[in-house]
Amino acid sequence: MPPPRPKPAHDLPLPPARVTAGGVRILTGVPYADLPGMRPLELDLYLPPGGDTPDPVVVFLHGGGWRLGTRRSLGPSYAGTTPHPFEQVAAAGITVASADYRLSGERTWPAQLHDAKAAVRWLRSRGHEVGLDAERIGAWGESAGGHLALLLGLTGEVADLDGDVGIVEGSSAVNAVAAWYAPSDLTALPGDLGADPGAGDTREAQLFGAPLSGVPEVVREASPITYVSAGAPPILLLHGDSDRLIPGVQSVRLDAALRDVGAHVAFETYPGADHMWLGAPEAAAAALSRTVTFFRSRL
Repeated sequence: MPPPRPKPAHDLPLPPARVTAGGVRILTGVPYADLPGMRPLELDLYLPPGGDTPDPVVVFLHGGGWRLGTRRSLGPSYAGTTPHPFEQVAAAGITVASADYRLSGERTWPAQLHDAKAAVRWLRSRGHEVGLDAERIGAWGESAGGHLALLLGLTGEVADLDGDVGIVEGSSAVNAVAAWYAPSDLTALPGDLGADPGAGDTREAQLFGAPLSGVPEVVREASPITYVSAGAPPILLLHGDSDRLIPGVQSVRLDAALRDVGAHVAFETYPGADHMWLGAPEAAAAALSRTVTFFRSRL
């Protein structure tokens, strides 16, 4: 008789919390999806000081061109910030669930979105164990992670993109999205950058495993602007006006498309700020404050 199969990692008991001097509770390395033959996908939870009512939660998705980064990444502009920005968000009453996802060197598109959706479903299924409100879930990301956050907001009802990762029951829809300097129209990105869509060594080509010009339908499928509708959740777009990596016109274009269908969108630019708010340290502090205000009002 074969031995009993162990529980999937995403069904295991939660690890103990560490409590900061400010009362924020942190759970690190929480498995949210068991992947056969691979490491489990994990997230870190930053929970507000204990209260009497369930807390809203935002899934944070890191940048790195879908190729680099971890759930502990939040761009160089926040290096050494104390308390950590995630702790600041939690202190404002909003839980942060910062999630790893498979990078393009591990799996190509759409694995990254499948993982992000699995993180949302895990929170909806098990968040009550740490006092979270399953009806108040947002998505927040920077750069490539902002792209995934936008897709969480705009494809909540697109069953073909749900995937079968982790807990498969329940909705992966979110109630609000904040996207920092995010690519939103991958079809147009090479033109915006003055780059060759037939190049095979770009971050985007590595995401798809092929040059963009060779897989136009897949590129369109992966572009948040494809899914714009009047039913989109409230979206906050923040971008530097000197961004050389993801030109601000990407957010301009998405903002216009959302406004055209009557969706709720707010778009702000930061003068002199390059990608990751480089060159404008005041933009980093302002963007974090604006994001907290947005989620407090929408969640």
